[in-house]
Amino acid sequence: MIQPKYQNYLVVSLSVLAVGVTMAMVQYKVPTIMIAIMEQYAMSASGGSWLMSIFTLMMAVTAIAIGELSVRMSPKRIIVFATCLIVLGSVMGAFAPNGIVLLVSRGIEGIALTAVTTCGPLVIQESVAPGRIGTSMGIWGMWGSLGSAIAAFLTPLVFAFAGLTSLWLFYGALVVIATVIMCICVRDPFKKGSPVAPEDAVNASEGASGVAQSDVTPGKAAASHIGAKPSYRELLTKDVLLFFCGFIAFNICLLAVLSLVPSILQMRGMDVSLSGFVSTLPMIISVASSPFFGMLSDKTGKTKWLLVFCLFFLGPCTFVLYNFESAVMWVGAVVMGVIGMGTTGLMITAFMKVISRPELATIGMGVLICVQGIGQFLGTFLVQGLLGPSFENTLLAGSVVMIIGLVGTLCTALCKMR
Repeated sequence: MIQPKYQNYLVVSLSVLAVGVTMAMVQYKVPTIMIAIMEQYAMSASGGSWLMSIFTLMMAVTAIAIGELSVRMSPKRIIVFATCLIVLGSVMGAFAPNGIVLLVSRGIEGIALTAVTTCGPLVIQESVAPGRIGTSMGIWGMWGSLGSAIAAFLTPLVFAFAGLTSLWLFYGALVVIATVIMCICVRDPFKKGSPVAPEDAVNASEGASGVAQSDVTPGKAAASHIGAKPSYRELLTKDVLLFFCGFIAFNICLLAVLSLVPSILQMRGMDVSLSGFVSTLPMIISVASSPFFGMLSDKTGKTKWLLVFCLFFLGPCTFVLYNFESAVMWVGAVVMGVIGMGTTGLMITAFMKVISRPELATIGMGVLICVQGIGQFLGTFLVQGLLGPSFENTLLAGSVVMIIGLVGTLCTALCKMR
């Protein structure tokens, strides 16, 4: 066995977060300027929605393969490879002669994001001490929120000043810079030649998954965890499937807001910058709420019920953002940020407690990100279809998303966690 050498949790978490944030900026550079892109490339509303949908579709298609790859290859190296894909996708998109090439470039970027969202938590899990996992995952959980918020603010400015080509190249360069910083700050957590007793290795892995070491008897842990190869069959349990239902609902609500609220508000006459701010205000607030709920999870151990509490608010808040204006709209955005987006930091920690043993984390993350891709795809493609070509069916779309959010909350409440 090889003894992991833990590093400062803030250095690791913030370094990996930087890569995630810049990747999220690449993903969310489209929503606030989608109408302008559609006009530039003569795209229909359905064609324009694919600029986000293909991103999430590639996540659903490639996540399991990337999770399988992470068993055989260092997660950190996979992130570096993902950065190379971002460079390729950014260059293709920057000089795309038509909408088809632009869509292909978005697909390549989607594969890169999948690699980072799959491997980012694995880098943290193997590099951070067990007692800091919840807090670290809470910090990591801000990647999408923070990245989307920055993109919503920065994208219209860069697009207006420098155009689409410069915007695409600029965001690609930010990913490269963040990856270099991560490579410098995050060392290889495994020191070769340092044997460790089997029971110590089990205790370390149990703690890294959010399970108190005192709750695991050495004999039982050794018998159940050592030498058993991770199997996808072990993931197909009732509790994991219920958790996946909640995770899909979370991602549908998230993308229904991030991808479509700007266009809905612009159709009502709101300007580009303000509509982008409304849709990303929950994500901005989550910069505080996500780590806060992560720390609560570490201190109380009540990960499941904290998650259920946060999930409950997502669907209703999405309905409010789709159908109300003025004060009610702002209240919905704030509540979603303060409570609903606390979900982002709890999901990964909760998943580690739903799976039957820590060794399933590698292939499990691949499946989890695949499920995330399915949810995000539905949050753009399905919800856009419900809204209609002119984004006028907000009552129908908002009601459906709210019901999905509440059903997902119920499924999460029914699943059992260690």
